[in-house]
Parts: sequence; C-alpha cells; structure tokens
Amino acid sequence: MPSSIDLRPYLDDLERFSDGQMTLAEQDAFEERLVHDADLQQAYLAYQQLTADLRWVAGHETLRLRLLNLDKTLDEREAALIRIKEDIRRRRTRWGGGIVIAALVVLAAALAYLLLRPAPTTTWARYYVPDPGLTDSARLFVRRPLLAEAMHQYRHQQYPAALRVLRRLSTDRLGQDTLLYFNGIFLLQQGQAVQARPYLQRVSEQSESDLAGKALYHLSMATWRAGQPTEARKLLTQVAADSLNPYQKAAQQVLRAKVIGKE
Repeated sequence: MPSSIDLRPYLDDLERFSDGQMTLAEQDAFEERLVHDADLQQAYLAYQQLTADLRWVAGHETLRLRLLNLDKTLDEREAALIRIKEDIRRRRTRWGGGIVIAALVVLAAALAYLLLRPAPTTTWARYYVPDPGLTDSARLFVRRPLLAEAMHQYRHQQYPAALRVLRRLSTDRLGQDTLLYFNGIFLLQQGQAVQARPYLQRVSEQSESDLAGKALYHLSMATWRAGQPTEARKLLTQVAADSLNPYQKAAQQVLRAKVIGKE
C-alpha cells in the first residue's frame, strides 16, 4: 500500500464510519463513495491498517504494564514472606516456646496463602458467556482466508491480532452486520467495553439480522463492564424475555443473581 496517501481530507469521515457514529443515511452514502472513489478506497485501507497497527502497539503496551505490575506484586509478596520468617526467627529466639512457634508457622502459612493465591475472578467474568466465534468448518472460510485467520487468532485469545486481521476484510466480502458484530466481540474480549458498544449496538438495532439477538446480549454485558449497571440490567431484561435469543438463560442467570452494580 503506498505510504504517500494523504488521509487528512478523509479523516473525519473515516473515523466516524469506523466508530459507527454515522447515521444510516450517511453510512449508505459513504459506502457508495467507497465503491466508486478509488482515492477514498485507498485512504480507507490505509486508515484501517493504521488503526490496526496502533491497537496492536497499544495491546503490547498494556501487556508490558500488566507484567510490570505483576513483578511489583510478587516482589511485595516475597518481602512480606521474608518479614514473616524473620519475625518467626526473632520470636523463636525470644520465647523458645514450641506452642508459640507452631502458632506462628500456622499464621505464616495463612498469610502466605492470602498473599499468593490467584486474584479472584471479577463478577462480570464469572457470568459473561463469550461468543465461540465461527468454526473452521464454516463455508464462509472457503473464499475468505482473512476471516479464517481472524477467527483462529480469536480462539487463541490473540485479540489485537484478530482485530487487525478482521479489519482488513471489506463489507463486499462479508456481511456488514457480521463485521460489526465481531469488531465489537473482539474489542470486548480485549477489555475495551466502551469501544465495543457502538459496534454491538448497531447490530442489535438491525432486526433483520440473525446476529441482532446475540449482539444485544453482548451489548448488555459490555454496558455492565463499562460501569453502567442500570442500562445493563435494562438490556439484559430484554434478552431474558426473548425465548429465541440463544443467550436467554445466561441473561436470566445474571438477573436472578442480582450481582450487577455490586462489584
């Protein structure tokens, strides 16, 4: 792809289209321009590649920060254990009592368990039912190797890579509702619930789409994760009342548990 493409004349429209901020009329007009305007097509491809690369870099930076925080936590836990052992040694020297030593050993073991046990799973993660993605046997993959690669990366939890590949697909190769849906799913699995919501909302509003019901469930969970419990409950109630929604039981379980907003 030429590196000399000037995105500035198209940047506002490209951002609004990619973020799902256009009205249906604006979106239709933009897609019509994409078909006939070669310069816009090149700008769109360049923008998709640029945003995908930025998300890939951001994902690696997030991982680096998480690893740094993990190292810090482990250092703190190790220091705490050293202090416990030193305290036991001092008390053993001071008192020399077997009962006291035994009690301190038990205390040390209990503290070590509290310090070293895995962090508890968030309430949201315990109740969220992820989309399994399209399977390798799907006929969609026959002429869509990029889609197959995106789903492979997704199933292996390589979400930034999956999103980058997915955004290289065009709507003439795959239904727009499918592209929007999996954009939202991949973003949600990356922890970007706020960014995922516009994609999922657009699909949930397309009553003729087979993905509308599923999108509504994931939208409700994204809304919960984004810290909007009232709106999340409202959306989940719609899912729970729809006998045709494959996530009806999952939504009912969350509502019965009354866990939204109590994290």
